[in-house]
Amino acid sequence: MTQTFRHRAAIPLGVVAGRRVGLSGGLLRIIVAVLIALGSATTLVSPAAQAQPTGTGTASGPKFLKLSLDSVTPTAVTTTSDPTLTVSGSIMNIGDRMVKDVTVRVQRAAVVAAPRDLRATLQQDQVNYEVNGDFEDVAPQLDKGERTKFTVTIPLRPGESTTKRSLNISEPGVYPLLLNVNGKPDYGNQARLDDARFLLPVLGVPPASKGADAPDASQAVTAPTDAPVATTMLWPLADRPRVVAGIPGSADRKVELTDDELAASLAKGGRLDQLLGALETVFDTTPTRDRALASAVCLAIDPDLLVTVQAMTKGYRVLASPSDPEGATRPGTGAAQAQTWLDRLRALAGTMCTVALPFAQVDLDALAAVNDPDLSARAMNAPAEIIDSILATKPVRGVSLPDSGSIDSGAGILLRSHGFSTAVLADSAVTPEGTAGTSEAAAPTTSRGDSKNQPTSNQTTMSQTSDVANPDVVRLPAITAPVPPPAAPPANPAAPNGNPTATPAVDPALHVASFDIWSATALAALGSNPPTPSFTPAKVRYEVTNDSRVARLQDALGAISWSALNPQPNQPRSLLLVPPQQWSASKDEGTSLLRQIELLVRSNLATPRPFQDLVQQPPDPQPYELDYLPQAAADAVPDRFIAPVAEQGRRISELMRALVEVPDADPTPGQFLDPLRDDLIRMLSLSDRRTGDATQADTFAQRRTDQTTKALDSIYHSVTVLPPGGVYTLASEQSPLLLVARNNLPVSIRIKFRIEAPHEAKITDLGEQQLPPKGTRSFQIPTEVSDSRNLVIPISLTTPDGIPLGNATSVSVRSNAYGQTLAIITACAGVLLFLLAGRRLWRRFRGQPDPADEGFDPSTRRRVNRYRRAKNRVIQQEQQEAQ
Repeated sequence: MTQTFRHRAAIPLGVVAGRRVGLSGGLLRIIVAVLIALGSATTLVSPAAQAQPTGTGTASGPKFLKLSLDSVTPTAVTTTSDPTLTVSGSIMNIGDRMVKDVTVRVQRAAVVAAPRDLRATLQQDQVNYEVNGDFEDVAPQLDKGERTKFTVTIPLRPGESTTKRSLNISEPGVYPLLLNVNGKPDYGNQARLDDARFLLPVLGVPPASKGADAPDASQAVTAPTDAPVATTMLWPLADRPRVVAGIPGSADRKVELTDDELAASLAKGGRLDQLLGALETVFDTTPTRDRALASAVCLAIDPDLLVTVQAMTKGYRVLASPSDPEGATRPGTGAAQAQTWLDRLRALAGTMCTVALPFAQVDLDALAAVNDPDLSARAMNAPAEIIDSILATKPVRGVSLPDSGSIDSGAGILLRSHGFSTAVLADSAVTPEGTAGTSEAAAPTTSRGDSKNQPTSNQTTMSQTSDVANPDVVRLPAITAPVPPPAAPPANPAAPNGNPTATPAVDPALHVASFDIWSATALAALGSNPPTPSFTPAKVRYEVTNDSRVARLQDALGAISWSALNPQPNQPRSLLLVPPQQWSASKDEGTSLLRQIELLVRSNLATPRPFQDLVQQPPDPQPYELDYLPQAAADAVPDRFIAPVAEQGRRISELMRALVEVPDADPTPGQFLDPLRDDLIRMLSLSDRRTGDATQADTFAQRRTDQTTKALDSIYHSVTVLPPGGVYTLASEQSPLLLVARNNLPVSIRIKFRIEAPHEAKITDLGEQQLPPKGTRSFQIPTEVSDSRNLVIPISLTTPDGIPLGNATSVSVRSNAYGQTLAIITACAGVLLFLLAGRRLWRRFRGQPDPADEGFDPSTRRRVNRYRRAKNRVIQQEQQEAQ
């Protein structure tokens, strides 16, 4: 299906816009003639007046025709290509009147001489495309709503066998082409009504003719091959975060997604299916396949995508309404597709380089502002482990690929402090020390078609600066962090000369491997709904969806070929191709790109270079610094999300320290809380923030904030002390206080009692205790109460660090003790008993009768004792007989 592209719907000045209302035919003809004359005079005075700027919304009048490009053959010209260029497309009448005499022709501008012109030339007016082919008839007329197809051919270079005009291409290079459609609307003159622009890479110029009388093949012109460009390409696999927020991990609960679009993306014909399909088509696993090209491509995988797809394979649920995260759900339909796609990815990852993207395309600058070490480790260090565990492959470590292509110093220090030695950034995001802030990306945006205006001196300077390529790897001495010393080896291995080899020192400064922004911008334009990257300079930003997909593919092929065709003095022969992380290139588009790189390699214009070799290169000796691009700052996560993420991240870390990992228990504390940490990272995602309207991204982030906060509130209230109810009566003043604590979490947790005892009570601190998962536990707390009145004792639970848990409660305690009075009476009675006993013993030792025994005959005492013994024997016999 074709699409429209760079609309150039010029308004013919002789066209009468409006409706005929109540005028006689003669008067109307006079008015039309006058207007046509005025229009022709205006045209004679200012030939450029009819040239309308290209781009959405730039035309000020009605549009009549829509030109759609269907195919370009060949997509890249070589010395063995056909000597003619064939362009096919369709034209549709989208105006309010008939258009007659519809014709098309191909025009060419000068060869692209600087990388920035790969984008800028596509903004130029048609008068800059000075080499013109012949107009070819398409249709005598097109009624309203009518569509017609066409095919136009034009020789690449002049030849004796034809008198037809040619593109006059005599040297290899990247050439801008324009397809111009003319027509005559009713009530108007013949005029240019639409056009299309695209790039044509010419790797070699074929002979003018391939017939029997063709000249020798020596007339073919080849590109210089003495300095092939070392080429590396990243192949991103990422998706918008789709997991419903606020659901902690569990052993048996199915994951919930906001929608089922990911299932369609993984299924046959979906976006992620096609990205894998392109790799499988070019890099088949047959033993005879040359693996050199595959070594130049590295899979850049978002761990959030892997976690989500793996969860889908076990069955999942989808929200019935994405705007209602607490509403009804329905079964997901993509479990089988997820398993198939994951198996295909495992097979590819086992034979290719892999590298982890930051989790969920997180904004590293926002992550640095949050300043949460645990959250940063989950977003930056865990991705490599996730890829290792799910795909069973060892990804490249120590390399970070920020989604925006530009970071500030805070993000740079964050990367270095987490063990990342290299960041992959846009070449405009780093600059030699002392020159930050002069990037062309800071220039004001201009409308498309304004490039004919003469640039100011400042603009000229920036243009010259932007064409100087950075070294492959540069060093940022201002971005350093303490690096732990490497573990000492058992013994230094001996060198061939017998001397021990020295262990290389670790550079504390961050290194940057920079990629070409012009090829990256062209790659980002592929797909169904591509955004413009943050690093694309403001002066060449425009709505790329006005271009057809065929035109955008041609632009990408030209961009990745330019470096190979244009060796620059004193500049590195190196090219790192970095598409956007959420790339929407189709299988055919991806295959065409890989085939183009393969063609460059076969033509000795490029050599494959593994990604590992690139990032391990020593940095250039010249010091560089970060230059945070203004557009990257405009596309960043708003500051209002920083504080909520920091607050909830702190609560997760505090809770994690209190949870206990029990052997063979499922889930573990990490499995339980990591999904909530992932939700916080997804709040800081840059996904959908470069579409020109971040409203949807902000809505998703706020929804995740609310859901995660609510989930953490529920978790903290799931551990609490149960209120006893009524008044608790102690049997004595030292009776223990009985309390029951409940843990509704699926993991064990360490707790402490916080008891605010009044001064009449002394309660022993039990210290740290542990609650079982999904259970309760009773505690006997030693208590001393010195008052018989009702005492209200507030009681609550905390983590060992003192973080409150659950709801505080209070216990009403009443003791049967009499307090100080009882103590005095008991003491007096004890003293009196001691005195009386001492008095009796004193008299007995002296042989004096005790007055208390007077009147009590000893024989009577003996009879009483015998009676008691006999009575006890009788009672025992009766009890035995009763048994």
